[in-house]
Amino acid sequence: MALTCACALPAAAGEAKRAPFGTLPDGRVVEEVTLSRGGLTARILTWGALLRSLDVPDRAGKATDVVLGYKDLAGYMKAPNYFGVSVGRYANRIRAGRFSLDGKEYTLARNDGPNALHGGREGFDKRLWTVTEVKDGAAPSVTLRYVSDDGEEGYPGTLTASVTYALDSDGTLTVEYRATTDKPTIVNLTNHSFFNLAGEDSGRMILDHVLTIPAERYTPVDETLIPTGEIAPVAGTPFDFRKATPIGARIREGRDPQILRGRGYDHNFVVTNAPTADAHLVARVEDPASGRVMEVASNQPGVQFYAGNFLDATAVGKSGLSYRQSDALALEPQVFPDTPNRPSFGTARLDPGATYRNVITYRFSAGRSGATK
Repeated sequence: MALTCACALPAAAGEAKRAPFGTLPDGRVVEEVTLSRGGLTARILTWGALLRSLDVPDRAGKATDVVLGYKDLAGYMKAPNYFGVSVGRYANRIRAGRFSLDGKEYTLARNDGPNALHGGREGFDKRLWTVTEVKDGAAPSVTLRYVSDDGEEGYPGTLTASVTYALDSDGTLTVEYRATTDKPTIVNLTNHSFFNLAGEDSGRMILDHVLTIPAERYTPVDETLIPTGEIAPVAGTPFDFRKATPIGARIREGRDPQILRGRGYDHNFVVTNAPTADAHLVARVEDPASGRVMEVASNQPGVQFYAGNFLDATAVGKSGLSYRQSDALALEPQVFPDTPNRPSFGTARLDPGATYRNVITYRFSAGRSGATK
């Protein structure tokens, strides 16, 4: 277990600051809310309810931004790449852009080859959210809200979604999604931040990052990255991260067809069989060079591990570096991909009177060089 760097957690109360960030082509103003607490600083935009930056101390107490993103709004307009965004109404993929609910078939935009991805062409990541609350104090936070109309991107029901970003004194960023609907629908919300614990400006890939995922099974995919329906054991495959393993150790294992289909890792890991009442660990990542450790927990049953395989050096980030393949990783807690078409995967259904909830915690610490679990 990594040793915590005590100097990274000052006792001062946190603060939240709100300021304009940019203007959309239609004249609407995009705001940025900056949260600071416990050695962490997070910057959240109302566009896509996205995490634009996250400063985290290393073992020496030096804070560095560890998420990919852009320095201005123009970057997010030109090449969004899902950097830091809140994705919905359904995160991940739905086969052929179709699903049935109560005997009625719904058709979605096919924005990922033959399939629907991350809510459609104009999903929640491409919407302006409204700030409903900003708090200073022991746990500085911001809450944002978006109302998705009945029929938007093909989904039934008016969905009222909210997300709260909060910082705690123990080095934890909590991102909590909630949603309600006025008629039966499906929902799967998550955060799509790309992390590089060496620093967004480091120029280093994440192949040396050491990853643990406490999952004995995963969902293999077909050539279009849609789950085949099988829930397969990770034992004896490149997908076995039950013990801490460098990401690059098996990412180019060309004898495994799943690695070839995803161009590396872009797969859902089965951590639990269904959502749980409390959050459970879904992944742990450590950068041995900086000592930064990130533990990700959620109440969701699956976590999509994506190793940035499709970053192609055409996006230039905040520090002026072009983002390349394996420059960052995403860990997205959620229900399984294509669940609406796979009853054996559980359910993504939300009915009136019920509240959808996905709470994600990212707990950061800094350990000694090479200290792994």
